[in-house]
Amino acid sequence: MEREVRVRFAPSPTGALHIGGVRTALYNYLFAKKNGGKFLIRIEDTDQTRFVPGAEEYIKESLAWAGIETDEDPWKGGPHGPYRQSERKAMYMQYALDLVEKGHAYYAFDTSEELDAMRERLTAARVVSPQYNSITRTTMKNSLTLPEDEVKARLASGEPYVIRIKIPRKEEVRLNDMIRGWVMVHSSTLDDKVLMKSDGMPTYHLANIVDDHLMGITHVIRGEEWLPSAPLHVLLYKYFGWEDTMPQFAHLPLLLKPDGNGKLSKRDAEKHGFPVFPLEWTDPNTGGQVAGFRESGYLPDAFVNFLALLGWNPGNQEEIFSKEQLIEAFTVERIGKSGTKFDINKANWFNEIYLRAKPNVELAEYLLASLKQEGIACTPEKAAKVCGVMKERATFPTDFWKEGKFFFLSPTSFDEKIAEKKWNNDTVNALTAYKEELLANTETITPELAKALLTTALEKKGIGMGKVMQGVRLAITGVGAGPDLMEVIEIIGKEEVIKRIDFAIDNLKAYIH
Repeated sequence: MEREVRVRFAPSPTGALHIGGVRTALYNYLFAKKNGGKFLIRIEDTDQTRFVPGAEEYIKESLAWAGIETDEDPWKGGPHGPYRQSERKAMYMQYALDLVEKGHAYYAFDTSEELDAMRERLTAARVVSPQYNSITRTTMKNSLTLPEDEVKARLASGEPYVIRIKIPRKEEVRLNDMIRGWVMVHSSTLDDKVLMKSDGMPTYHLANIVDDHLMGITHVIRGEEWLPSAPLHVLLYKYFGWEDTMPQFAHLPLLLKPDGNGKLSKRDAEKHGFPVFPLEWTDPNTGGQVAGFRESGYLPDAFVNFLALLGWNPGNQEEIFSKEQLIEAFTVERIGKSGTKFDINKANWFNEIYLRAKPNVELAEYLLASLKQEGIACTPEKAAKVCGVMKERATFPTDFWKEGKFFFLSPTSFDEKIAEKKWNNDTVNALTAYKEELLANTETITPELAKALLTTALEKKGIGMGKVMQGVRLAITGVGAGPDLMEVIEIIGKEEVIKRIDFAIDNLKAYIH
């Protein structure tokens, strides 16, 4: 009988969740949904010294914002709980002792001073990477070198110890990675990693394997940084006798800096002025704030679409995917092996596409929120019209207010460069004639009527439209570019346009030579 697909995202609550972590969660989620399986969250908090208050809540909120839904997690529970490793602490020791009994692990009583001395000896002997391994363990203080009665006495006395895995000296460890194919590592390159620390907490390596086994995990999809640990994990499955249920591994490529040189970091983001965290994060220790995609104005669907294509491709030129379409198209086999450059301009492009696809009524909510902060009253109908006119020029929801202030506020200043180039007697004559046409008109202004009246005014004065159009825009909006001016005129209304023409003619006299 085929096993149900079960995958997990297992972050540590040590600070803000990097988007590389969000991508790992997303790929796990897509894989589970594509294969009719389950996606769970497990908080790996065995290293209490690195625990950061608020980090777990941040992880939860980040995934919820991105729409990455879980089937089991620490907050809603599930049949394989608890889902925090710190709450599972009591059970790990029995598994470590089981390995000791089987001869695959041992007690080590070395002090930190003794470990330092060992490393110094090896460094002096020009050993490139000094480590506690199949050779050096023979000279150290552990249950492999000490008499059995002495080991028992040390344990009985409560002397601090750790439990280390006993890595074989000459063995080839193989695993078939779903992305990278066969990976082979010789055991002589591995060290005897600590499985249980002296404080009674398991290390990541032990807890991770035990939990994945007990939670029925069938596929481990995680970052490339865990690839060097994979051979150790393969050995642990073998030593526990769990080879038949060992999950398949898939190690994801790195997210690279925009120039492709090295792993994307928080420092790169700050240097180039873009976010690498899903949500804004305030460090509880320093109070320092780091920008988030959400607060920077990225829509969750656009963020997820962008993130999905950082390492995975559908095999064709298609780029726009809803979450449902991503689930349908996703396969681990189409994840690349090499790192992917992070391109914030591409993220902006996705945001523009998703923003423009939203109904004007929905976009109006963003604008109304901005107007409320500014203390400006506006009907939902007007806000929707403004968004309809502005959305082809917007990248972020805040752009509707930032770039469209002239819909709500009369200009009190004007773009000087445009005024110097385009403000002249022809412009003043054109605007004066246009004002007269507007005053004489009794019909409701539409974009078509606004243009017809302007055309009539210019014909009467013998002035070409192209010659004065930017000056007319300057008078009405204060700037030299923007959405269709006739649509702007319709939204702000005849009386307001006349008022702005008068103000511009009075205040821009100095620019007429």
